[in-house]
Formats: sequence, structure tokens, C-alpha cells
Amino acid sequence: MQARPSFPKAPSPEAPSPKPPFPKAAFRLIAAFLLAAGLAGAPSSASAQGMPSPFVQEVLVKSILVTLSDAVAYDNFTVLHAKISKPFREQFPPEKLRTVFKDLIDKRAVFDAIVAKPIVPDGEAKIDENGVLRLKGRFETTPKQVKYQLGFIPSDGLWKLSAVTIDIE
Repeated sequence: MQARPSFPKAPSPEAPSPKPPFPKAAFRLIAAFLLAAGLAGAPSSASAQGMPSPFVQEVLVKSILVTLSDAVAYDNFTVLHAKISKPFREQFPPEKLRTVFKDLIDKRAVFDAIVAKPIVPDGEAKIDENGVLRLKGRFETTPKQVKYQLGFIPSDGLWKLSAVTIDIE
């Protein structure tokens, strides 16, 4: 018999939200992951995977940002950790991810409304010379826009997060 993972329960409609929305004061957060060793020497299977379609790009962006939003809202980075690329999983355990995104936690930033908004790309998607899929854009959410720069590498046969910059202004 397999053990079933336990997930935090969603708040009931009558219960107050686990974290209030982020303050109205403008703030800017840039949290960037960079591989210490770099990706230049790593073998790349990106060429074998090719450029993902615009639909797949949207799924990659929204799924990782909603996972990050949930991690911040519930102060639990285990699922985000499972979704990042293997090199980052080894370099960033959940506790270290929490430290990286502490500013978002402290500001109670919740930005899961992006799932209902279209992506506004800032430039074309590209696979760089290191095999990193680079996606940059924003969501025109209110009261603040969510801007992102994401990097994905082939890991475990899928495109998985290798770099993230998020800017909420």
C-alpha cells in the first residue's frame, strides 16, 4: 500500500484567506537562480526537444508561477522543489528556496490570478547557446503587474525550471 501525500487544505469560503493580499505599496522583487557551475559544459538535449509550441510555453510559464504563488501563500516549497530541474533540486533544497523567496512571503504576495490572464511576451522565446529555453513576459494583472524571466532546461525528459526572475510592480 502506497502512502498518499498530504497537501494543505484549501481554506473554506467562510474562513479568512491564509495570507492577505500583498500590500498596496509598490515593491519590486527579483529572485534569480543561477547555476554555480553554469550550463556551458553540460550536455544539452534541448536540440532534440526543439522549441516548444506557444501553448506549451504558456503551460510552462503559468504552471511554474502558480506553483511559486502557492509555495509563497502556504510557506511550503516542497512542490516547487519537485518541479525544478535536477541541477537546481540538488543545489536548492526547499529550505533554501524559502530563503530565496522570503521577501515574497513577508509581503504576502499572491499572484495566482495569472491563470486567467493571457501572457504578454516581451520578445520571442529562444533557446540560448547553453540550451536554456528563455521565456520573458508579463501579465497585466491588477493592482500590480507580474513580470517574469524564466529559464528551462531539459531535465528528466521534460523542460524544467533552471532560472527565475519575478518582478511584481
